Amino acid sequence: MRRYVEERGLPFFVLIDEDRAVTKQYGVWQRINYDAWNIARPAVFVIETSGVIRAVWIGETQAEFPGIDEIVAAIGP
Repeated sequence: MRRYVEERGLPFFVLIDEDRAVTKQYGVWQRINYDAWNIARPAVFVIETSGVIRAVWIGETQAEFPGIDEIVAAIGP
């Protein structure tokens, strides 16, 4: 994931949740699903530095994920 973030030059911070602690707190971890095991559903939370959640996307399958342009639009100016 770090390599992906560095290669893309993303204009925002990305949480790398290696121990799944945040994934579980935000309710997107799934122990077993028809297309996943012990993994998070694809999810994006746009959180302001004040802690306010500005946007949320949670995929139903591992293939669902918003595009970078959509995420950047949610971040705003």
